[in-house]
This record gives sequence, C-alpha cells and structure tokens, in this order.
Amino acid sequence: MLFIQLFDTTSSTYTYILGCNVSQDAILIDPVFEQHTRDTALLRELGLKVKYTVDTHVHADHVTGSWLMKETEGAKIALSGNYGAEGIDIELSDGVVLTFGNCSITARSTPGHTNGCFTFVTSDQTMAFTGDCLLIRGTGRTDFQSGDVHSMWGSIREKIFSLPDECLLYPGHDYMGRTVSTVTEEKSSTPESGAMHGKKISPVT
Repeated sequence: MLFIQLFDTTSSTYTYILGCNVSQDAILIDPVFEQHTRDTALLRELGLKVKYTVDTHVHADHVTGSWLMKETEGAKIALSGNYGAEGIDIELSDGVVLTFGNCSITARSTPGHTNGCFTFVTSDQTMAFTGDCLLIRGTGRTDFQSGDVHSMWGSIREKIFSLPDECLLYPGHDYMGRTVSTVTEEKSSTPESGAMHGKKISPVT
C-alpha cells in the first residue's frame, strides 16, 4: 500500500493519501480545502484515482476539501451523519469498511472531540488515523460542538487502545513537528482511569 503524509502549515492539519499499488485506487483522509490544488496535482503525478474522501471530523476551523474532490475527481464523500452535511455519499457508522483496490480501512466511531469523530484503521491494524480524538501526547478539545471528555476517554480506551501495541497512530493535527506515535507510546502517557484526568488537553481546533 502506498502511504503519503501531507501537512498544511496554516492549520497544522495532516492529510493522508492511501493508495493500492495494483489498482491505483486511493483514499484521501482529511483533505484541506486550501490544499486542493496541491493534493490533486500529487494524485495525478502518482497516477492515483481517489475513490473516497473521508474526514475524521469537521467543524468551523477544520474545513474539509472533500466536496472539491467530489466535484473535480469524482470521489465519494464518507462522513458521519451527525454533522448534518449535505451531499454525503456514504454516512459512516461504526464498523463500515471502505475498500480501494486490494486495500481497505475500517471506520471506528470515536466521539469526544465532536459527536461525529471517527478513527480509520487499516485492514492489518498496523496503522490508525485518529483525527483529534487522540493526538500525540494529547487529545482534542471537548468544550464545543457536542464534545464530551467521558465519551473521548471511552473512545480512546475501547477503540484505539484495543489496537495492537505496535500499531502506528497518525493524528489529525500536531503543533510540535511530531508525525506519528504508537499505541504503546500513548498508553504510557495516558492515565488508566479517571476520564482523562492528568492528561494534557491540547488546544487544537
């Protein structure tokens, strides 16, 4: 599987491209509206066709480029229905599998930052894209748009920490130049109980 991690410096948002080396089908995770030209140019350079765009979450300061990808590349939009957005092709629910060529990702519902957050896990469970539910040494905010710290802790414990210890965790944002962590690393820096008490809540959007 082809894997590319991209970064938007203005919003400190990561975008991820996953591609099947056989079919050249691809999935785009968390495309940024302002980076549409960059992303489409790279996809065409690599000969990839975007089958789906998926968003770990959306809100006012996390503006997705999925609708542009649908208009210009014909990509189907997969997103939680909790946001009430129009034009969604696939309304995500826990356990939905999205296949692109010989590869796939599974959507795990991980609310807490917002009530529509999802984590996407590769079929071999070696990689997970956690959005703002679990960052590197921190989590997303829980003080707006149906955020809830207890829901977030449940999501982290049950849906992310249940992955293999060596699973690579890729966040939605990072402000410190960090690109990837592992389940083992994040378990070691997270309290075992207490609904995130003692855990640094990063001021992300």
